Amino acid sequence: MSIEDRQMDDNQDISELDRRSSMTLLSDPADIFSHCCRAALYEKDIELKVEYVSEDEDAERISMHNPFLELPVLIDREISLYNMPVIMEYLDERYPYPPLMPVDPVVRAKARLLIYRMTRDWLNPLHNLGTGMLRTLPGSLTKSLLAGFVSMAQAQIVHDQDYFLGSEYSLVDAYMGPLLWRLPIMGIQLPASASPILKYSQNLFRRKSFQLSLSEVERAMR
Repeated sequence: MSIEDRQMDDNQDISELDRRSSMTLLSDPADIFSHCCRAALYEKDIELKVEYVSEDEDAERISMHNPFLELPVLIDREISLYNMPVIMEYLDERYPYPPLMPVDPVVRAKARLLIYRMTRDWLNPLHNLGTGMLRTLPGSLTKSLLAGFVSMAQAQIVHDQDYFLGSEYSLVDAYMGPLLWRLPIMGIQLPASASPILKYSQNLFRRKSFQLSLSEVERAMR
């Protein structure tokens, strides 16, 4: 075997080890930010350990990885990451297969804008409420969620496609799934006019990765 062939084999071995390297996600069992990260992580072909912890009861351990004492936290060997968008972007760049962001730069920019608006208008308010307050949403947030999903249905965004950006699952769906899963516990029932969104949500919920992402607390939400 030539030196070049041996080096190629070594690089392949390193790549395989890197692809399979284990990472740990410190996750709240009910918080929507943690669920979004779990939904994305389980789409990747990597070894993953999810540890369900509490910001109150496990504050000392969390502080070793995040000075702000917030979940989720992703630990990948020598690096600890916090802040949901940072974790999501790192995940897709570090483990590029399967890709969770579109290759086309225009579609990718649209995906980022969708994620930004969804996070700003819905996910941040839900996260800030705390996991025990989902049953008592402010009226303004309930109206915003209902109007938003009805508007999506009327715009036929997911009318003839399985996922939000087309036929392929993307990071937009990893954000959308945990939100749609929580609608019943928030007392939100989508009207018949939003039936395309209901069909879309079932596509998401049937995915093996989504089922794996659910904690016991989240399973009990439905």
